[in-house]
Amino acid sequence: MDWQQHAERLADQVTDPDSRWLAPVAHTARHELVPRWWEYDDPAEMWVLRDGPSDPEAWATAAYSDVSVVTRVGAQHADHGKPGDYAGGMATSSSTLPSLVVRMLRHGRLGDGLDVLDLGTGAGGLTAYAARRLGDRHVTSIDVDPYLTEAAAERLARMGLHPTFHAVDATAEIPGRYDRIICTVAIRAGAGLRTVLGALREGGRLVTTLAGTSLILTGWKRKNGELVGRIERDWAEFMLTRSGQDYPPALAQVFKRADQDAGDDVTTGRYPVLDVANAWEVRSMLEVTAPGIQHRFTTRGKRRTLLLVHRDGSWARAIGDWTEPPTVHQGGPRRLWDALERIRSRLNAEGALPLYGANARVTPDGVVHLSRGQWRGTMGQE
Repeated sequence: MDWQQHAERLADQVTDPDSRWLAPVAHTARHELVPRWWEYDDPAEMWVLRDGPSDPEAWATAAYSDVSVVTRVGAQHADHGKPGDYAGGMATSSSTLPSLVVRMLRHGRLGDGLDVLDLGTGAGGLTAYAARRLGDRHVTSIDVDPYLTEAAAERLARMGLHPTFHAVDATAEIPGRYDRIICTVAIRAGAGLRTVLGALREGGRLVTTLAGTSLILTGWKRKNGELVGRIERDWAEFMLTRSGQDYPPALAQVFKRADQDAGDDVTTGRYPVLDVANAWEVRSMLEVTAPGIQHRFTTRGKRRTLLLVHRDGSWARAIGDWTEPPTVHQGGPRRLWDALERIRSRLNAEGALPLYGANARVTPDGVVHLSRGQWRGTMGQE
């Protein structure tokens, strides 16, 4: 494959002409990082395996477009499958879309001589860009999956890059200390952030998204061990950190009740049914104010259905046509639809929510304290 012209075109698309990241993107053979990948088949509602060498045109399109390329579904690596194989489940690793990688690197404010940790190796794209920009001896990459770190190390070595790789569970331990930590997985406030903060040197800078939200947290570590920064006026979504081969199973029994039960309360909702997963600011505020809610949204013609569930057994089901007020069933100890409606009422009344641009302070225990004007929020408290 004559990949260089594709890489140069991608670099022009995702960086500015004077960007320090233009050359790293333009000189990275991204297709070598994703020789096989999973592609979602909507009619089958499954993932189908694609093989690059057997379809060079599709390979070039996938690798050198500004898209995320899924390389692992559940516990199944694309590298270990055969063309045409199918897999079900959630995506658990990918090569992140290059424009987002570049944005995260820019938020990191990287400079010569700084030691950088890429938390969440994936296919190795961010590690490759950082190693080209800073020199590979200043770059370390970690992932919970040994195969991912081994494959990335081998593929980057073929490009002449030799950063350090570790296969570790970042929620339990992070070897070494760093001037910059950039997370390409979503970190849970509390215990998850505590480990990350412990690996950051005094004066160092952290860039991460917070689990369950689209919020990008950036900040500098102070002498007292706290991180002080902000929620950027930018947004991103990464896969959650995991400690095992796959994510814990969804709350199947609670979702079943939400789908079928009549509930304790049946009311008419104030607002139309919302696809919470794609309403990023609303979803983020829901995680801040009522953490741990899972959701499913489906459509059939004009009919929209939203299920909300929580591990405490609370659930809600809202069903409505397009923009019409929905019928809402709720059960369990809390009223999850009511929590969502309070956020939507605030958004309608004020025209915005106070998340993006909020001040952020992370204490050494990993708890995130947010503030903007008179508003206060906390994430990660037990």
